[in-house]
Amino acid sequence: MRTRIARLIAVLAALAAVFALPGVSVTPAQAAATPAGAAVIPAPAADDWNPPANLVQPLNEVWNHVQSTYPDLHGFRNYGWDQVMANKGSVNYCVRWESDAPVSAALRDRIHTALKKQFGKWMAAMVEGGKGHNAWPYTTVPVNIVGWAVKSRSTLQWTDNSVDIYAGNLDGGGAPQCAPDCGRFFHQDGDYSRCPGGAARHYDQSLWLTKGFQGGAGGDWGQRVGQEYFTGALDQENIHIYLHEVGHTFGLDDFYDWTPTGQCCFLMKAGSAAQITEFDKWMFRDFWRHVKSRYGY
Repeated sequence: MRTRIARLIAVLAALAAVFALPGVSVTPAQAAATPAGAAVIPAPAADDWNPPANLVQPLNEVWNHVQSTYPDLHGFRNYGWDQVMANKGSVNYCVRWESDAPVSAALRDRIHTALKKQFGKWMAAMVEGGKGHNAWPYTTVPVNIVGWAVKSRSTLQWTDNSVDIYAGNLDGGGAPQCAPDCGRFFHQDGDYSRCPGGAARHYDQSLWLTKGFQGGAGGDWGQRVGQEYFTGALDQENIHIYLHEVGHTFGLDDFYDWTPTGQCCFLMKAGSAAQITEFDKWMFRDFWRHVKSRYGY
């Protein structure tokens, strides 16, 4: 009897300890199977997945397509999700100014403001009722612009030191870039020991603004759009080409050759929408749903 009572006390203590931890759950069966004094391994939080009924089928079609076409879907470790989680809830940017157009301090600040606002639109898609959807741990994700890259320092018409400036540091194609030693794309192991400013001044993504560039490109390295396009859209509510490319940074696919059932117009189907739609939001959430376990959620 004493043995049974002692065992019951141990189980109840284990349950109490785990339930006291935020966001952690454990089943009575797990606790009962745990030897007295041993650590209890928590079960993952229940999956909070409740898309609108009319989106269930197209979302499943999208994920099945992703699974069948991405060569290293779960092995890849540099999605935008990985970057935000590695920074504990923020993201750092470098602005690559591939243009000879001068940049005043006022224009720089407007670009920074627009970049933060537009990136924040995707992060807002992960918040529901004031909290992160489906165990997403952040309600806001600050954007820090840590550097600007230009061919010539004279292009930048400010003298303050609010951002690091990389002048004449060119990639293989002759475009200016922030120091590779500071870039996550080049150091996915998180080793920024050779970055002049250290880890605090590293950049996860680049906003690459190229004079005369048409359309856009995006990936784990960041987003590339036309310099004239982006600066001309600073006051718009949605800089839609940039938003589309950020979707790629977080793993979302293009839809050039097929369309999910019942869907016609959404941001990731280029040219069919100019803002993040309900379907885009749920595709974004669905990608998180399928990768969150790598972070323990």
